[in-house]
Amino acid sequence: MNLSRRTFIASAALAPVACGGLSYEHGTPVAQPKPLPMVRPPQIGQEWIYIKKDIFDGKTLDVINERVASVSTTIVLERSTANGFRLPDEIQSSWGMVSTDPQWPRLLNFNPPLPLWPETLSTTWTKQFNSKYSIAGYSESRMGWQEYMSVQGWEKITVPAGEFVALRFQSLINYESEDPNKVDCIRKETVWFVPQIGRWVARETSGSYQLQGQIGAVILEGSYQWQLTSYK
Repeated sequence: MNLSRRTFIASAALAPVACGGLSYEHGTPVAQPKPLPMVRPPQIGQEWIYIKKDIFDGKTLDVINERVASVSTTIVLERSTANGFRLPDEIQSSWGMVSTDPQWPRLLNFNPPLPLWPETLSTTWTKQFNSKYSIAGYSESRMGWQEYMSVQGWEKITVPAGEFVALRFQSLINYESEDPNKVDCIRKETVWFVPQIGRWVARETSGSYQLQGQIGAVILEGSYQWQLTSYK
């Protein structure tokens, strides 16, 4: 995969997944805080609990607990469901740089790691990142991942955990699928990140792809929303 930034943005914008309209999370625009807030550093025991919903029908799918379990050469977040079922860990090479990401349908390992939030918490910040990923258990196969992250502004947003002033940003992702029949694979992610809690309070994802030999027929993947219910 060797898309230029301009080509990638154009192709992503044409796809239904990147056109908006699926989101039902809304915030109220506010001025950029002065001075810009600092991101809370990680400490063992920090915890965030999210409710996961299906965007299309609004049904609750799960309640997910994320807890900082280790802060050393890597930062490990242990994850579990409301009934105590263990989920794959999230592993960061440094705070805010994810190397093992469990938030997608398959557990993905990235090299180099990718940012979980903008490098600068400014309304003017945008950047493109290129990485390779492998699916857990299949490290010999590395596929292309191209991500364009852009800040959309500061917003006041209300979620079950309360009201927050959050940095809203969006990531448009173009990636190579492990299934050679899938082409033009695109994902869109919208995130409301609160620096003071070191994590996002709301997040929405959706995706689409086409099948080899059936160009033009776009297949939509699941669309999901996470909202913070509590943290410490």
